[in-house]
Amino acid sequence: MKTYLKLITNIFLTSIGLSVLLGSFLRLVGPINQSHKINNKINISGKSRRSIEKELKTRKSSLLSFYNDKLEKFERIEKLINKWEELIIKNPDLDVSAFFLSLDNKEYAEIKSDIKLSAASSIKVHILIILLAMIERGEILWNEKLILSRDTIGSGSGWMAYQEIGESFPVYEVASEMIRVSDNTATNLLIKRLGGVNIVNQKFKEIGLKNTQINNYLPDLDGTNLTSTKDLSLAMALVDNGYLLNVSSRDIFRDIMLKSKTNTLIPTGILRGLGTEAKDADYHLSLKGYLVHNKTGDIGIAYSDTALIQTPQNSRAFASFIVKGPFNDPRSPELIRNLSAELVPFLLPNQKSTNQN
Repeated sequence: MKTYLKLITNIFLTSIGLSVLLGSFLRLVGPINQSHKINNKINISGKSRRSIEKELKTRKSSLLSFYNDKLEKFERIEKLINKWEELIIKNPDLDVSAFFLSLDNKEYAEIKSDIKLSAASSIKVHILIILLAMIERGEILWNEKLILSRDTIGSGSGWMAYQEIGESFPVYEVASEMIRVSDNTATNLLIKRLGGVNIVNQKFKEIGLKNTQINNYLPDLDGTNLTSTKDLSLAMALVDNGYLLNVSSRDIFRDIMLKSKTNTLIPTGILRGLGTEAKDADYHLSLKGYLVHNKTGDIGIAYSDTALIQTPQNSRAFASFIVKGPFNDPRSPELIRNLSAELVPFLLPNQKSTNQN
């Protein structure tokens, strides 16, 4: 019995000894192994970063020419262009630029779409895109407060200019009011927060807006801020298809654009093309299954409107118009409405074969 007890005790003590030795060994080897894993992870992360940077550089490069290259494979809608020209030729003293893009039908139409014209408030669409991109990267917070200063006060549309100097507004409110009521002071607050005029212009070029440039704070009644109808439509198309913003930011963009109160140009024109005339264009368009996310511009010498048009079949098209002419000439906004009315037969995907007959 004593022999058995002695044997069991020896086995027990030996097991404890081996456990201690094994534990000590693992303590020595474990950190080395963990260090190897960490280093390996760092190397992998390093490779990933390099790959991502290379991918972003390539993506950025391809982004600049994405839709221009794509347009070469799209059909020009000659029938629409002819309709536009018939309207424009009646007003030879007006300078007109127009661009239309249907991704579903792989079609486009343009008239002087690359020329630089006064952007008026339509440039606010580009500013909103830059803002949302910077928020995505964590460079600006959505609820960050912007403080009203004298240098950001802009006359004309909006209510923020009439608040006390030093009052603060969250970015989400400033961005919304910039589009909803075309608040010029809100726009200037954002331009300043984005880094100023030069930085904003640099960011425009980075996303491929070669014809868009800010030269002065809003309202810019002299029309020195410039853009083109192609820049306006392609920027919205790139956002809507996920090339410039992620899904969450894209949804915010759509939501803000849909709040725009002024609907007297493209929305009214589309409603006219559908055979209806009404004051509340957005409401009557919704009854017909259309949503028009648009932003107008009006500085008297130039009128503009750019829009994402969603149809009853959930297809999307993009249209932009700029008309420059005599100060407060009623023909300018009326021409945009008539040009917009001609879009209607080309909006629905199933209309393509019919339109080409």
